[in-house]
Formats: sequence, structure tokens, C-alpha cells
Amino acid sequence: MRVRTGRFALGVAVVTVPVVIALLGPVLVGGPPAREASFAGGEGHWFGTDFVGRDVWYQVLHGGRPVVLTALAATALAYLVALPLGLAGALTHRRLVEELLMRPLDVLLAVPSLLMILLVATVFSPGAVGLALLVAVVNVPDAARLVRATATEIAARPAVEALRMQGETWWRIAVGHVGRSMLRTLAADAGTRLTGVLYLVATAAFLGVGAAPDAADWAVMVDRNRTGLFVQPWAVVVPALLIVALTTGTNLLFDAALDRRGRNPGGTCVREP
Repeated sequence: MRVRTGRFALGVAVVTVPVVIALLGPVLVGGPPAREASFAGGEGHWFGTDFVGRDVWYQVLHGGRPVVLTALAATALAYLVALPLGLAGALTHRRLVEELLMRPLDVLLAVPSLLMILLVATVFSPGAVGLALLVAVVNVPDAARLVRATATEIAARPAVEALRMQGETWWRIAVGHVGRSMLRTLAADAGTRLTGVLYLVATAAFLGVGAAPDAADWAVMVDRNRTGLFVQPWAVVVPALLIVALTTGTNLLFDAALDRRGRNPGGTCVREP
């Protein structure tokens, strides 16, 4: 019990730092400091300056919100599309409908996610909203397949057959029983998927997709300041550590929460002997 509680507390502590900086940083910081020499340190600049002489700490406080909000929006949009597709494919009794729903997703699944984003980015330049949509689209196929596989197993249980014989509506069976029975699986997948989405968003921004070359973005900061890594390392190390803390903390938090729920499904307090 203490180990699980410690892991949960560690996850909260690790993820709180980047989340607080990302959400509250732009509110707490004042106006931008005056620019100075590139990759320089000195009084008034806690972590020095970046490749164009801007204050690194100021850029860090402004650079987390695009990464966090884009990743959260992309994950939510992916599930918003994948859930109804997967449930419909699992609960339909018509093979043709299932094929029409799932086979186009296999085509998308065959293309690597980052390659798909880069190919689309060659046609038009997506902003933060466009990047969120692209990341959501490339995450829909495997999320929908997971939902379909889980829902198919649950739909074969006697309880679902009993609900069908009682004349319950498709909506009540899909959402009221099958959907609720999938919550643990979906929660486990959400933790892993959010971590993958964070890396994908950061990698896309690192490659110049969805963010301006001089934008206040953690991933862009890592990319643009890496030329001065050995001169002024804080411009790269600080945003990189925040991205790592965000992804690692998210995984720890979800793993600990699911482990606690799995060992104590009834929600009762388990006392140590």
C-alpha cells in the first residue's frame, strides 16, 4: 500500500511542475525582458538567453501551454471519434457495416504517424489547431481498434445477451453497460496514449510543424537552441527536462491510479496488517 501511495505521490509531484508552469506561467510573468547577446548569461537572466538573445526563463513560462493544450486536445478528439466507431463496429450485427467502419482505419494505420503529419504539412502549414487535428487523426485507428476489441469481448458476455432479450436499446447497451465495463481499459490506454501524443506533438514542433520557428514552445526551444548547447546549456536542458517530466509523471500517475483501483476495486480502505 505504501509503495502504491508513494508512486502516486511521485507521479503527482513530477507532473505538477510542468503543468503548473504551462498553465500559469503566462499569467504570472510580466513583460519580456530586453534582449541581449545570444547564448549569454548574467544578472537578470536566471537561465541565460537563447539563440536570439531572449530570456530563457520567460520563454519557458510561455512555452508549455501550446504543448500541453495541443496534446490534451488531440487525445480528447481521438477518443471522441474512436469510441463511437469502435462501439458501432463491435455491437453491429451486420458484417458490411463493420467492414465499412474499420477497414478505412487500417489504411491510416499502415502509414507511420509522424510521416503522415509531415506529408500533410507539405501541403499546408498547420497551426496549433491543425496540429491537434492531425495528431488526433493518426491516433484514431489504433484507438478505435482497441475499443472494438474490448467491446467485442464484453458484448459476448451473458449479461449483454440478457439485456438484448429484455429489449434494451442499443444506446443503453453500448453506453450503459459495455462503455462502463471498458473504463479501466480505456483509462490504461489513455495514460499511454497521452504520453505518445505528447512526444508526437513535441517532435512535430521540433521539426517545425504547428509552431513558428521563433515561437515560445518547449520543443521549438530545444531545436533552435541546440547549436549553443555547450555554450549555454540551460536553453536546451530546461525545456527538455520539462517535457520529460510531463510524460514520465503522466505515466506514473496513471499507472499508480490504475494499480490502486485494480487492487481495491470496491473503493474500500485496505489497512496494512
